[in-house]
Amino acid sequence: MKELPHGYTATIGLEVHAELHTNTKMFCECKNDPFAAQPNTHICPICTAQPGTLPMVNKQAIISVLRVGTASGADLADFTEVDRKNYFYPDIPKAYQISQLEHPLVSHGKLAGVDITRIHLEEDTATSSHQTDHSLVDFNRAGVPLMELVTEPVIHDADAAMAFAKELQLLLRTLKVSHANLEKGEMRIEANISVSKTETFGTKTEVKNLNSFKIVGAAIEYEIDRQINALENGEELIQETRGWDEQTQSTFSQRVKESSDDYRYFPDPDIPKFKLSELEGFSKEELIETLPELPWDKRDRYAKIGLTQEAIEFFLQEIELDELFAGMITELSDPQQIKLAVNYITSDIAGLIKNSQDGMLSNITSKEMIQMINMISENKLSSRGAKDLVTYMYTQGGGAQELAEKHDLLQSSNTDELRSVVEQILADNPDVVEKFKAGDAKLMQYFIGQGMKLTQGKANPQILSQLIKELL
Repeated sequence: MKELPHGYTATIGLEVHAELHTNTKMFCECKNDPFAAQPNTHICPICTAQPGTLPMVNKQAIISVLRVGTASGADLADFTEVDRKNYFYPDIPKAYQISQLEHPLVSHGKLAGVDITRIHLEEDTATSSHQTDHSLVDFNRAGVPLMELVTEPVIHDADAAMAFAKELQLLLRTLKVSHANLEKGEMRIEANISVSKTETFGTKTEVKNLNSFKIVGAAIEYEIDRQINALENGEELIQETRGWDEQTQSTFSQRVKESSDDYRYFPDPDIPKFKLSELEGFSKEELIETLPELPWDKRDRYAKIGLTQEAIEFFLQEIELDELFAGMITELSDPQQIKLAVNYITSDIAGLIKNSQDGMLSNITSKEMIQMINMISENKLSSRGAKDLVTYMYTQGGGAQELAEKHDLLQSSNTDELRSVVEQILADNPDVVEKFKAGDAKLMQYFIGQGMKLTQGKANPQILSQLIKELL
Protein backbone atom coordinates (compact mmCIF):
# COMPACT_ATOMS: atom_id res chain seq x y z
CA MET A 1 0.00 0.00 0.00
CA LYS A 2 1.36 3.41 -1.01
CA GLU A 3 2.13 5.70 1.94
CA LEU A 4 0.23 8.98 1.71
CA PRO A 5 1.23 12.38 3.14
CA HIS A 6 -0.09 13.83 6.42
CA GLY A 7 -1.12 10.39 7.75
CA TYR A 8 -4.01 9.86 5.32
CA THR A 9 -5.24 6.48 4.10
CA ALA A 10 -7.15 6.10 0.85
CA THR A 11 -10.17 3.83 0.61
CA ILE A 12 -11.34 2.70 -2.80
CA GLY A 13 -14.24 0.62 -4.00
CA LEU A 14 -14.86 -0.26 -7.64
CA GLU A 15 -18.03 -0.64 -9.66
CA VAL A 16 -17.48 -2.47 -12.95
CA HIS A 17 -20.02 -2.89 -15.74
CA ALA A 18 -19.48 -5.49 -18.46
CA GLU A 19 -21.64 -6.13 -21.50
CA LEU A 20 -22.41 -9.84 -21.68
CA HIS A 21 -21.68 -11.77 -24.85
CA THR A 22 -25.07 -13.37 -25.52
CA ASN A 23 -26.87 -14.13 -28.76
CA THR A 24 -29.78 -11.83 -28.00
CA LYS A 25 -30.59 -8.86 -25.80
CA MET A 26 -31.64 -9.12 -22.17
CA PHE A 27 -35.41 -8.90 -22.53
CA CYS A 28 -36.14 -9.43 -26.23
CA GLU A 29 -35.01 -11.51 -29.19
CA CYS A 30 -33.09 -8.74 -30.95
CA LYS A 31 -29.51 -9.60 -31.88
CA ASN A 32 -26.94 -8.54 -29.29
CA ASP A 33 -24.78 -6.41 -31.59
CA PRO A 34 -24.38 -2.91 -30.14
CA PHE A 35 -21.67 -2.04 -32.69
CA ALA A 36 -23.71 -2.80 -35.80
CA ALA A 37 -22.66 -0.69 -38.75
CA GLN A 38 -26.13 0.76 -39.22
CA PRO A 39 -27.83 2.48 -36.26
CA ASN A 40 -31.22 1.32 -35.04
CA THR A 41 -31.20 -1.97 -36.95
CA HIS A 42 -31.30 -4.41 -34.00
CA ILE A 43 -34.39 -3.02 -32.34
CA CYS A 44 -37.96 -4.08 -31.67
CA PRO A 45 -41.04 -2.82 -29.79
CA ILE A 46 -39.70 -4.30 -26.52
CA CYS A 47 -36.23 -2.71 -26.44
CA THR A 48 -37.64 0.62 -27.65
CA ALA A 49 -40.35 0.48 -24.94
CA GLN A 50 -43.47 0.60 -27.07
CA PRO A 51 -46.73 0.54 -25.08
CA GLY A 52 -48.20 -2.89 -24.36
CA THR A 53 -44.96 -4.87 -24.73
CA LEU A 54 -43.70 -7.35 -22.14
CA PRO A 55 -40.07 -8.41 -21.50
CA MET A 56 -38.72 -11.98 -21.81
CA VAL A 57 -35.76 -12.90 -19.60
CA ASN A 58 -32.52 -14.07 -21.25
CA LYS A 59 -31.47 -17.33 -19.54
CA GLN A 60 -27.98 -17.21 -21.05
CA ALA A 61 -27.32 -13.84 -19.39
CA ILE A 62 -28.36 -15.11 -15.95
CA ILE A 63 -26.12 -18.16 -16.27
CA SER A 64 -23.21 -15.96 -17.36
CA VAL A 65 -23.44 -13.89 -14.17
CA LEU A 66 -23.79 -17.01 -12.03
CA ARG A 67 -20.68 -18.51 -13.67
CA VAL A 68 -18.68 -15.39 -12.77
CA GLY A 69 -19.95 -15.74 -9.21
CA THR A 70 -19.08 -19.43 -9.10
CA ALA A 71 -15.55 -18.78 -10.39
CA SER A 72 -14.98 -16.11 -7.73
CA GLY A 73 -16.17 -18.35 -4.89
CA ALA A 74 -19.27 -16.26 -4.22
CA ASP A 75 -22.69 -17.08 -2.80
CA LEU A 76 -25.31 -17.65 -5.47
CA ALA A 77 -28.86 -16.48 -4.88
CA ASP A 78 -31.65 -18.99 -4.57
CA PHE A 79 -34.38 -16.33 -4.67
CA THR A 80 -33.90 -13.37 -6.99
CA GLU A 81 -35.96 -10.62 -8.58
CA VAL A 82 -35.44 -7.59 -10.79
CA ASP A 83 -36.33 -3.99 -10.06
CA ARG A 84 -37.14 -0.82 -11.92
CA LYS A 85 -34.55 1.93 -11.44
CA ASN A 86 -36.38 5.13 -12.32
CA TYR A 87 -34.64 8.05 -13.97
CA PHE A 88 -35.05 10.01 -17.18
CA TYR A 89 -32.49 10.35 -19.94
CA PRO A 90 -32.98 10.25 -23.73
CA ASP A 91 -31.11 6.93 -24.00
CA ILE A 92 -33.47 5.22 -21.53
CA PRO A 93 -36.58 4.54 -23.66
CA LYS A 94 -38.76 3.34 -20.74
CA ALA A 95 -37.68 6.19 -18.41
CA TYR A 96 -36.49 3.42 -16.10
CA GLN A 97 -33.77 0.79 -16.24
CA ILE A 98 -34.39 -2.84 -15.31
CA SER A 99 -31.79 -3.67 -12.67
CA GLN A 100 -31.50 -5.41 -9.28
CA LEU A 101 -31.40 -3.85 -5.81
CA GLU A 102 -32.38 -6.10 -2.90
CA HIS A 103 -31.83 -9.56 -4.39
CA PRO A 104 -28.74 -9.69 -6.64
CA LEU A 105 -27.78 -12.92 -8.34
CA VAL A 106 -24.39 -13.07 -6.61
CA SER A 107 -23.13 -11.94 -3.20
CA HIS A 108 -19.69 -11.90 -1.58
CA GLY A 109 -16.82 -13.72 -3.26
CA LYS A 110 -13.22 -12.65 -3.80
CA LEU A 111 -10.99 -11.91 -6.78
CA ALA A 112 -7.33 -10.83 -6.81
CA GLY A 113 -7.47 -10.49 -3.03
CA VAL A 114 -10.39 -8.03 -3.18
CA ASP A 115 -13.73 -8.81 -1.52
CA ILE A 116 -16.77 -8.62 -3.78
CA THR A 117 -19.99 -7.16 -2.41
CA ARG A 118 -22.39 -8.20 -5.16
CA ILE A 119 -22.81 -8.98 -8.84
CA HIS A 120 -26.16 -8.23 -10.42
CA LEU A 121 -27.76 -8.13 -13.84
CA GLU A 122 -29.32 -5.19 -15.63
CA GLU A 123 -29.83 -3.81 -19.13
CA ASP A 124 -27.63 -1.37 -20.99
CA THR A 125 -28.81 1.98 -22.29
CA ALA A 126 -28.95 3.21 -25.86
CA THR A 127 -26.03 5.22 -27.28
CA SER A 128 -26.25 9.01 -27.55
CA SER A 129 -24.12 11.08 -29.90
CA HIS A 130 -24.29 14.81 -29.37
CA GLN A 131 -24.02 17.18 -32.33
CA THR A 132 -23.74 20.97 -32.33
CA ASP A 133 -27.47 21.67 -32.23
CA HIS A 134 -29.04 18.25 -31.72
CA SER A 135 -28.44 14.74 -30.39
CA LEU A 136 -28.88 11.33 -32.01
CA VAL A 137 -29.81 8.11 -30.25
CA ASP A 138 -28.91 4.60 -31.49
CA PHE A 139 -31.00 1.89 -29.80
CA ASN A 140 -28.87 -1.05 -30.97
CA ARG A 141 -27.29 -1.12 -27.49
CA ALA A 142 -30.56 -0.58 -25.59
CA GLY A 143 -31.39 -3.74 -23.68
CA VAL A 144 -28.00 -5.45 -24.09
CA PRO A 145 -27.42 -7.56 -20.94
CA LEU A 146 -25.10 -5.77 -18.54
CA MET A 147 -23.36 -7.27 -15.52
CA GLU A 148 -22.45 -4.96 -12.66
CA LEU A 149 -19.88 -6.01 -10.06
CA VAL A 150 -19.37 -3.98 -6.88
CA THR A 151 -16.38 -4.48 -4.59
CA GLU A 152 -16.09 -3.82 -0.89
CA PRO A 153 -14.17 -0.61 -0.04
CA VAL A 154 -11.00 -2.56 0.74
CA ILE A 155 -8.63 -1.24 -1.94
CA HIS A 156 -6.10 1.35 -0.81
CA ASP A 157 -4.08 2.37 -3.86
CA ALA A 158 -4.27 2.71 -7.64
CA ASP A 159 -2.04 -0.30 -8.34
CA ALA A 160 -4.33 -2.68 -6.46
CA ALA A 161 -7.38 -1.22 -8.21
CA MET A 162 -5.80 -1.72 -11.65
CA ALA A 163 -4.69 -5.26 -10.74
CA PHE A 164 -8.26 -6.17 -9.74
CA ALA A 165 -9.74 -4.70 -12.92
CA LYS A 166 -7.23 -6.57 -15.10
CA GLU A 167 -7.92 -9.86 -13.33
CA LEU A 168 -11.67 -9.35 -13.72
CA GLN A 169 -11.25 -8.68 -17.44
CA LEU A 170 -9.15 -11.84 -17.73
CA LEU A 171 -11.79 -13.88 -15.89
CA LEU A 172 -14.62 -12.56 -18.08
CA ARG A 173 -12.67 -13.47 -21.20
CA THR A 174 -11.63 -16.87 -19.86
CA LEU A 175 -15.27 -17.70 -19.14
CA LYS A 176 -16.18 -16.25 -22.55
CA VAL A 177 -19.06 -14.29 -21.02
CA SER A 178 -17.82 -10.89 -22.23
CA HIS A 179 -15.26 -9.49 -24.65
CA ALA A 180 -14.64 -6.86 -21.93
CA ASN A 181 -12.96 -4.38 -24.26
CA LEU A 182 -12.60 -1.11 -22.35
CA GLU A 183 -12.01 1.02 -25.44
CA LYS A 184 -15.31 -0.13 -26.95
CA GLY A 185 -17.19 0.39 -23.70
CA GLU A 186 -17.81 -3.35 -23.25
CA MET A 187 -16.25 -2.95 -19.80
CA ARG A 188 -16.58 0.30 -17.83
CA ILE A 189 -14.96 1.07 -14.51
CA GLU A 190 -16.07 3.52 -11.84
CA ALA A 191 -14.02 4.24 -8.73
CA ASN A 192 -15.39 5.39 -5.37
CA ILE A 193 -12.58 7.18 -3.54
CA SER A 194 -12.22 8.73 -0.11
CA VAL A 195 -9.36 9.66 2.21
CA SER A 196 -9.23 9.80 6.00
CA LYS A 197 -6.80 9.98 8.91
CA THR A 198 -8.98 7.70 11.03
CA GLU A 199 -10.78 4.39 10.60
CA THR A 200 -13.94 6.32 9.73
CA PHE A 201 -14.38 6.68 5.98
CA GLY A 202 -14.07 10.15 4.51
CA THR A 203 -16.49 11.75 2.06
CA LYS A 204 -16.36 9.73 -1.13
CA THR A 205 -16.44 10.83 -4.73
CA GLU A 206 -17.28 8.57 -7.64
CA VAL A 207 -15.23 8.92 -10.83
CA LYS A 208 -17.21 7.43 -13.71
CA ASN A 209 -16.60 5.84 -17.10
CA LEU A 210 -12.88 5.14 -16.89
CA ASN A 211 -12.11 3.40 -20.16
CA SER A 212 -8.55 2.11 -19.76
CA PHE A 213 -6.50 0.62 -16.95
CA LYS A 214 -4.03 3.49 -17.25
CA ILE A 215 -6.83 6.02 -16.80
CA VAL A 216 -8.18 4.10 -13.80
CA GLY A 217 -4.80 4.45 -12.10
CA ALA A 218 -4.32 8.09 -13.07
CA ALA A 219 -7.84 9.12 -11.97
CA ILE A 220 -7.49 7.41 -8.58
CA GLU A 221 -4.09 8.96 -7.89
CA TYR A 222 -5.29 12.41 -8.96
CA GLU A 223 -8.43 12.20 -6.85
CA ILE A 224 -6.51 11.06 -3.76
CA ASP A 225 -4.15 14.04 -4.11
CA ARG A 226 -7.04 16.45 -4.76
CA GLN A 227 -8.95 15.34 -1.68
CA ILE A 228 -5.91 15.48 0.60
CA ASN A 229 -4.99 18.98 -0.61
CA ALA A 230 -8.58 20.17 -0.16
CA LEU A 231 -8.80 18.85 3.40
CA GLU A 232 -5.39 20.24 4.35
CA ASN A 233 -6.55 23.66 3.07
CA GLY A 234 -9.66 23.51 5.27
CA GLU A 235 -12.11 22.84 2.43
CA GLU A 236 -15.18 20.64 2.86
CA LEU A 237 -15.58 17.75 0.45
CA ILE A 238 -19.00 16.86 -0.95
CA GLN A 239 -20.25 13.49 -2.12
CA GLU A 240 -20.40 13.89 -5.87
CA THR A 241 -19.92 12.23 -9.23
CA ARG A 242 -16.85 13.33 -11.16
CA GLY A 243 -15.54 12.70 -14.66
CA TRP A 244 -12.03 12.33 -16.03
CA ASP A 245 -10.50 14.86 -18.43
CA GLU A 246 -7.78 13.13 -20.43
CA GLN A 247 -6.34 16.39 -21.75
CA THR A 248 -5.81 18.00 -18.35
CA GLN A 249 -5.23 14.66 -16.58
CA SER A 250 -7.68 15.71 -13.86
CA THR A 251 -11.16 14.98 -12.57
CA PHE A 252 -14.03 17.45 -12.82
CA SER A 253 -17.38 17.75 -11.05
CA GLN A 254 -20.45 16.44 -12.90
CA ARG A 255 -23.28 16.26 -10.38
CA VAL A 256 -24.13 15.62 -6.74
CA LYS A 257 -24.15 11.88 -6.15
CA GLU A 258 -27.59 10.29 -6.05
CA SER A 259 -28.68 7.76 -3.43
CA SER A 260 -30.77 4.66 -4.12
CA ASP A 261 -33.83 6.54 -2.79
CA ASP A 262 -33.50 9.01 -5.67
CA TYR A 263 -34.11 6.19 -8.15
CA ARG A 264 -37.36 5.00 -6.46
CA TYR A 265 -36.57 1.32 -6.95
CA PHE A 266 -39.44 -1.15 -6.85
CA PRO A 267 -39.85 -4.75 -8.10
CA ASP A 268 -40.74 -4.97 -11.77
CA PRO A 269 -44.34 -6.26 -11.96
CA ASP A 270 -43.88 -7.58 -15.52
CA ILE A 271 -41.06 -10.01 -14.69
CA PRO A 272 -41.61 -12.99 -12.38
CA LYS A 273 -39.51 -13.65 -9.31
CA PHE A 274 -37.19 -16.66 -9.62
CA LYS A 275 -36.44 -19.58 -7.34
CA LEU A 276 -33.24 -20.66 -9.05
CA SER A 277 -32.97 -24.01 -7.27
CA GLU A 278 -36.15 -25.07 -9.02
CA LEU A 279 -34.77 -24.31 -12.49
CA GLU A 280 -32.60 -26.68 -14.53
CA GLY A 281 -29.02 -25.58 -15.17
CA PHE A 282 -28.77 -23.09 -12.31
CA SER A 283 -27.37 -25.22 -9.48
CA LYS A 284 -23.81 -24.58 -8.29
CA GLU A 285 -22.83 -28.15 -9.17
CA GLU A 286 -24.05 -27.72 -12.75
CA LEU A 287 -22.33 -24.34 -13.04
CA ILE A 288 -19.00 -25.70 -11.77
CA GLU A 289 -19.13 -28.29 -14.55
CA THR A 290 -19.25 -25.48 -17.14
CA LEU A 291 -16.12 -23.71 -15.87
CA PRO A 292 -12.86 -23.91 -17.83
CA GLU A 293 -9.49 -23.92 -16.10
CA LEU A 294 -9.41 -20.62 -14.21
CA PRO A 295 -6.54 -18.13 -14.60
CA TRP A 296 -5.02 -18.70 -11.16
CA ASP A 297 -5.04 -22.47 -11.64
CA LYS A 298 -3.41 -22.13 -15.06
CA ARG A 299 -0.73 -19.87 -13.58
CA ASP A 300 0.19 -22.59 -11.10
CA ARG A 301 0.21 -25.33 -13.75
CA TYR A 302 2.32 -23.37 -16.22
CA ALA A 303 4.79 -22.36 -13.50
CA LYS A 304 5.29 -26.04 -12.64
CA ILE A 305 6.36 -26.85 -16.22
CA GLY A 306 8.89 -24.03 -16.24
CA LEU A 307 7.21 -21.11 -17.99
CA THR A 308 8.38 -17.63 -17.07
CA GLN A 309 5.92 -15.21 -15.49
CA GLU A 310 5.96 -13.17 -18.71
CA ALA A 311 5.08 -16.21 -20.82
CA ILE A 312 2.33 -17.25 -18.40
CA GLU A 313 0.64 -13.86 -18.55
CA PHE A 314 1.00 -13.82 -22.35
CA PHE A 315 -0.91 -17.10 -22.69
CA LEU A 316 -3.57 -15.99 -20.20
CA GLN A 317 -4.27 -12.92 -22.34
CA GLU A 318 -3.96 -14.57 -25.77
CA ILE A 319 -6.62 -17.26 -25.58
CA GLU A 320 -6.29 -18.59 -29.15
CA LEU A 321 -2.50 -18.91 -28.88
CA ASP A 322 -2.93 -20.54 -25.48
CA GLU A 323 -5.20 -23.15 -27.06
CA LEU A 324 -2.46 -23.85 -29.63
CA PHE A 325 0.12 -24.20 -26.85
CA ALA A 326 -2.18 -26.36 -24.71
CA GLY A 327 -2.58 -28.77 -27.61
CA MET A 328 1.22 -29.06 -27.86
CA ILE A 329 2.11 -29.72 -24.23
CA THR A 330 -0.18 -32.73 -24.10
CA GLU A 331 2.48 -34.42 -26.29
CA LEU A 332 5.66 -32.55 -25.30
CA SER A 333 7.28 -33.33 -21.97
CA ASP A 334 10.92 -32.38 -22.55
CA PRO A 335 11.61 -28.96 -20.94
CA GLN A 336 13.75 -27.85 -23.88
CA GLN A 337 11.00 -28.70 -26.36
CA ILE A 338 8.43 -26.84 -24.24
CA LYS A 339 10.75 -23.83 -24.18
CA LEU A 340 11.04 -23.97 -27.97
CA ALA A 341 7.25 -24.14 -28.29
CA VAL A 342 6.84 -21.09 -26.04
CA ASN A 343 9.44 -19.10 -27.99
CA TYR A 344 8.00 -19.80 -31.44
CA ILE A 345 4.43 -19.04 -30.33
CA THR A 346 5.10 -15.89 -28.27
CA SER A 347 7.62 -14.43 -30.73
CA ASP A 348 7.20 -15.71 -34.28
CA ILE A 349 3.51 -16.59 -34.47
CA ALA A 350 2.44 -13.61 -32.35
CA GLY A 351 4.57 -11.38 -34.61
CA LEU A 352 2.91 -12.77 -37.75
CA ILE A 353 -0.55 -12.13 -36.31
CA LYS A 354 0.41 -8.55 -35.44
CA ASN A 355 2.25 -7.61 -38.62
CA SER A 356 1.14 -9.89 -41.46
CA GLN A 357 -1.85 -9.10 -43.64
CA ASP A 358 -1.77 -12.58 -45.17
CA GLY A 359 -2.49 -15.90 -43.52
CA MET A 360 -4.42 -16.90 -40.45
CA LEU A 361 -3.79 -18.66 -37.17
CA SER A 362 -6.20 -21.48 -38.03
CA ASN A 363 -3.64 -22.61 -40.65
CA ILE A 364 -1.33 -23.69 -37.81
CA THR A 365 -2.31 -26.71 -35.75
CA SER A 366 -0.83 -28.10 -32.55
CA LYS A 367 -0.05 -31.34 -34.39
CA GLU A 368 2.08 -29.62 -37.03
CA MET A 369 3.82 -27.43 -34.45
CA ILE A 370 4.76 -30.58 -32.53
CA GLN A 371 6.14 -32.03 -35.77
CA MET A 372 8.23 -28.89 -36.25
CA ILE A 373 9.60 -29.01 -32.69
CA ASN A 374 10.53 -32.67 -33.16
CA MET A 375 12.31 -31.82 -36.43
CA ILE A 376 14.37 -29.19 -34.57
CA SER A 377 15.18 -31.65 -31.76
CA GLU A 378 16.28 -34.26 -34.32
CA ASN A 379 18.55 -31.70 -36.05
CA LYS A 380 16.51 -31.92 -39.22
CA LEU A 381 15.59 -28.24 -39.05
CA SER A 382 17.67 -25.23 -38.00
CA SER A 383 16.32 -22.34 -35.96
CA ARG A 384 16.44 -20.17 -39.10
CA GLY A 385 14.62 -22.84 -41.07
CA ALA A 386 12.01 -23.13 -38.29
CA LYS A 387 11.27 -19.40 -38.47
CA ASP A 388 10.73 -19.66 -42.21
CA LEU A 389 8.61 -22.78 -41.76
CA VAL A 390 6.32 -21.02 -39.26
CA THR A 391 5.76 -18.25 -41.80
CA TYR A 392 4.87 -20.75 -44.54
CA MET A 393 2.52 -22.62 -42.19
CA TYR A 394 0.77 -19.37 -41.25
CA THR A 395 0.41 -18.01 -44.77
CA GLN A 396 -0.11 -21.21 -46.77
CA GLY A 397 -1.25 -23.91 -44.36
CA GLY A 398 -0.16 -27.51 -44.67
CA GLY A 399 1.99 -30.07 -42.89
CA ALA A 400 5.33 -29.12 -41.36
CA GLN A 401 7.28 -31.90 -43.08
CA GLU A 402 5.62 -31.23 -46.44
CA LEU A 403 6.31 -27.49 -46.32
CA ALA A 404 9.89 -27.95 -45.11
CA GLU A 405 10.61 -30.24 -48.07
CA LYS A 406 8.75 -28.01 -50.54
CA HIS A 407 10.75 -24.92 -49.56
CA ASP A 408 14.08 -26.75 -49.11
CA LEU A 409 14.33 -25.94 -45.39
CA LEU A 410 15.59 -29.28 -44.07
CA GLN A 411 19.12 -29.45 -42.75
CA SER A 412 21.68 -31.47 -44.67
CA SER A 413 23.35 -34.32 -42.79
CA ASN A 414 24.97 -35.78 -45.89
CA THR A 415 28.58 -36.32 -44.79
CA ASP A 416 30.01 -36.43 -48.29
CA GLU A 417 28.37 -33.16 -49.31
CA LEU A 418 29.35 -31.38 -46.11
CA ARG A 419 32.91 -32.71 -46.25
CA SER A 420 33.54 -30.74 -49.42
CA VAL A 421 32.08 -27.64 -47.77
CA VAL A 422 34.41 -28.03 -44.76
CA GLU A 423 37.42 -28.61 -47.01
CA GLN A 424 36.64 -25.35 -48.82
CA ILE A 425 36.32 -23.44 -45.52
CA LEU A 426 39.64 -24.74 -44.24
CA ALA A 427 41.36 -23.99 -47.54
CA ASP A 428 40.01 -20.42 -47.59
CA ASN A 429 41.05 -19.67 -43.99
CA PRO A 430 44.63 -20.95 -43.41
CA ASP A 431 45.40 -18.33 -40.74
CA VAL A 432 42.29 -19.28 -38.74
CA VAL A 433 43.21 -22.97 -39.08
CA GLU A 434 46.65 -22.30 -37.58
CA LYS A 435 45.16 -20.39 -34.62
CA PHE A 436 42.67 -23.20 -34.02
CA LYS A 437 45.43 -25.79 -34.06
CA ALA A 438 47.36 -23.61 -31.60
CA GLY A 439 44.52 -24.03 -29.07
CA ASP A 440 41.96 -21.31 -29.81
CA ALA A 441 38.95 -23.63 -29.50
CA LYS A 442 36.37 -20.87 -29.78
CA LEU A 443 37.19 -20.59 -33.48
CA MET A 444 35.12 -23.73 -34.00
CA GLN A 445 32.06 -21.45 -33.98
CA TYR A 446 33.64 -19.40 -36.76
CA PHE A 447 34.07 -22.48 -38.93
CA ILE A 448 30.50 -23.63 -38.23
CA GLY A 449 29.19 -20.15 -39.03
CA GLN A 450 31.00 -20.20 -42.36
CA GLY A 451 29.51 -23.63 -43.09
CA MET A 452 25.99 -22.41 -42.33
CA LYS A 453 26.60 -19.40 -44.56
CA LEU A 454 27.80 -21.48 -47.51
CA THR A 455 24.87 -23.91 -47.18
CA GLN A 456 22.31 -21.10 -46.57
CA GLY A 457 21.58 -22.45 -43.10
CA LYS A 458 20.88 -26.01 -44.22
CA ALA A 459 23.97 -27.75 -42.83
CA ASN A 460 23.64 -29.80 -39.65
CA PRO A 461 26.00 -27.96 -37.25
CA GLN A 462 26.83 -31.16 -35.37
CA ILE A 463 27.99 -32.88 -38.57
CA LEU A 464 30.01 -29.77 -39.46
CA SER A 465 31.69 -29.85 -36.07
CA GLN A 466 32.55 -33.55 -36.41
CA LEU A 467 34.02 -33.07 -39.89
CA ILE A 468 36.10 -30.04 -38.83
CA LYS A 469 37.60 -31.99 -35.95
CA GLU A 470 38.24 -34.94 -38.22
CA LEU A 471 39.97 -32.91 -40.95
CA LEU A 472 42.07 -30.93 -38.48
